[in-house]
Amino acid sequence: MGGAHFPGEDEVAVVDGEGEAVVPLRDVGKMEHGCEHYRRRCKIVAPCCGEVFACRHCHNDDTASGDRHTICRQDVEKVVCLLCDTEQPVSQVCISCGVNMGEYFCDVCKFYDDDTEKGQFHCYDCGICRVGGKENYFHCAKCGSCYAVALRDNHQCVENSMRQNCPICYEYLFDSLKGTRVLDCGHTMHMECFSEMVEHNKYTCPICSKTALDMTHHWALLDQEIEATIMPPVYRYKVWVLCNDCNKVSEVDFHVIGHKCSHCNSYNTRSTSRPADLSGSSSPSTSDSSENNP
Repeated sequence: MGGAHFPGEDEVAVVDGEGEAVVPLRDVGKMEHGCEHYRRRCKIVAPCCGEVFACRHCHNDDTASGDRHTICRQDVEKVVCLLCDTEQPVSQVCISCGVNMGEYFCDVCKFYDDDTEKGQFHCYDCGICRVGGKENYFHCAKCGSCYAVALRDNHQCVENSMRQNCPICYEYLFDSLKGTRVLDCGHTMHMECFSEMVEHNKYTCPICSKTALDMTHHWALLDQEIEATIMPPVYRYKVWVLCNDCNKVSEVDFHVIGHKCSHCNSYNTRSTSRPADLSGSSSPSTSDSSENNP
């Protein structure tokens, strides 16, 4: 037969623009089906409403304007093969036509994806699948999420920091599809939200007010501007300030441009009262009324 190759039970002949090609049966239709979120060869049957959707995100987007409800990924029990339209229990290989319904498959998350270049992996501590390659991430138990290995022993831990809403757009961070940024203070937000915040000249964490960028150069410019701007005699007096970065109190010269912390040299400060150990009054405050809370 002149060395010709014929499709076996696990292969299929596919005719394309350049002629007939033989591909493994499991790869038929790979990267040709899916939605804007994932490339996959199946749809899921929503366990909550029984409707068929390309993925859980498509379901959640579709119900957002009406009977709003979301899918718990682990609750999905049935899928529909897009090549043969067979409804079946969750598994990687179609029980009818034999194709892989997803090159990457997680039987915990009931998750399928043909685009394996994303580097998908399941984190058992998070309880969900992540992307980016397992070798590039570690799970921080205190923060409650996977972080890049560059942050191992190199970040400020905040308990369940990722299991919060983004302080800018209020989208839940833990399973968001958008990239996130861990600030020096340990709080987190979407990368694009952080960039937009900086574009609007906001350089502090929206949650704790600590400086979110290296402001050394900016502080030096303020030093020069203050030195060049002499205050009139009537404004030459001392004020007390609380530093948002080091949380210490300083008595500094009043200036309309800014007040520099005498401990860490940050200008990220705010006016406060004289410390109790110096004045005998209550502890430094910035109009905090928590004492009245039950």
